Amino acid sequence: MDVQVAPEVSRPEESGLGRVAPQDLREWLREVEGAGLLRRVVAEVDWDQEMSAITYLLHQREGAPALLFEHIKGYPRGFRSLWNPLGSSVDRLALAVGLPTGLKPLQLIPLLRDRMRRRIPPVEVSAREAPVFQNHAVGSEVDVLRFPIPKHWPRDGGRYAGTCDVVLTRDPETGVVNLGTYRMMVHDGQHVGLYLSPGKDARLHIERAWQKGQVVEVVACWGIAPAVFLVGSQTYPKTESELEYLGGLLGEPLRVVRGTATSLPIPAWAEIAIEGIIRPGGVRREGPFGEFTGYYGRPEDDAFLVEVRAVHWRDDPIHTNALMAEYPACECSMLYAIARSARIWDDLERLGVPGVKAVYCHPAAAAGFGMTVVSLEQRYAGHAPQVLALAAQCPGGAYYSKWIIGVDEDVDPSDINQVLWAMATRCNPVEDIDILRQTWSTWLDPTQNPPEERPYGSKALINACKEHRYLAQFAPRTKLSRKVYERVRSRWAELGLEGVPPEPWAMEAE
Repeated sequence: MDVQVAPEVSRPEESGLGRVAPQDLREWLREVEGAGLLRRVVAEVDWDQEMSAITYLLHQREGAPALLFEHIKGYPRGFRSLWNPLGSSVDRLALAVGLPTGLKPLQLIPLLRDRMRRRIPPVEVSAREAPVFQNHAVGSEVDVLRFPIPKHWPRDGGRYAGTCDVVLTRDPETGVVNLGTYRMMVHDGQHVGLYLSPGKDARLHIERAWQKGQVVEVVACWGIAPAVFLVGSQTYPKTESELEYLGGLLGEPLRVVRGTATSLPIPAWAEIAIEGIIRPGGVRREGPFGEFTGYYGRPEDDAFLVEVRAVHWRDDPIHTNALMAEYPACECSMLYAIARSARIWDDLERLGVPGVKAVYCHPAAAAGFGMTVVSLEQRYAGHAPQVLALAAQCPGGAYYSKWIIGVDEDVDPSDINQVLWAMATRCNPVEDIDILRQTWSTWLDPTQNPPEERPYGSKALINACKEHRYLAQFAPRTKLSRKVYERVRSRWAELGLEGVPPEPWAMEAE
């Protein structure tokens, strides 16, 4: 197991790393409830589409609270279900990663970048120190349906446990452990599906192991702190341990416990964890499932089959669920808008690209996957097209994205009105739009038919920057004077106007 057994480590407050992010879901829940960002539902609800319907309806407004269902039909009291832990709330995401609330997305992104690039190895704790080992079922006693696993949408192929989860697999050649977030349909009490799009790390691990005739070990955690979900949902270098990146995000080592039915580590504060194997050639029909695109994914097809060998859970476990839908009801929309933006920005910086002022993946564009906007200060000929091509294909941004838009430094990339204005006034379609073909996509893309074509996509690179060769002659933009803005801002209440005026992204110096 690629972890180190270590003595008690110093807390990050003592080492200058900043505030520690919760790796215990219950600690995070106390914080968000104290901030008024959690709603408890004590009335009985049905696991069959009712919890998902309530979540979808409440989350039609931005910033809606996370939902904790405490009485689920057919299940004992104490077995709870948490839906959309992050949702469209920037504050809940900030609390999940140990950062202050009250920030705007573009203020949170650079702070998250700093945390996401750190690496701290995990440490192993004993079984008695791991809350996830409070209860066990092994062998014939295994029944994953002891937990309130829901059905989300009417046409779903079954009940789905893995929507707000983390799945651990090991690269059979390097031994590196990957964290991924993948859907998992329950076939019966001892078998679950594992759906993986082409190019995802776990799929590469399984395919390479099968080439060697090897069985693949799998651990899945179905109740996790949002920070764990964040790392599992992002793309990192395939040769580096995401357990270390998770520790860096947390600001302290991830505590893990050694599995009993596999050799994989298990996050010690997980609410529910399963251990299983995938045999060579082991597949079973799975799906469809209502996905982050707001459509059902590919039709029913074969997916990897996990034989569950052991289940571990905490007393009164909390099963975490991510509703997949259109924005703002989609759980991963704001998460991807901020975390994916941070990853792309970091990739561009690693590649040595100068002048990037901000990156934003719009949450309404298929949960942040569909559109990436980069604001940059143009410094040389070809700079904007270079940034567009790299943002489209870098590890953090390559998957699924279709629209990559470049804007100048005076345009706020998170303000879709400003982005559209730049496209309308700075982009000449005949010269400023390029297409990349045969790019990395997903079976979940409804625009590609028949479904067999879906792993291959395309990307539009839209240069909505001022034409570089004529920067000096480009018509000047109308902007407020900073001096006048500050004067008006100081008189806002005197003028009888409510609140405070917004601060424009760009202003004249005088």
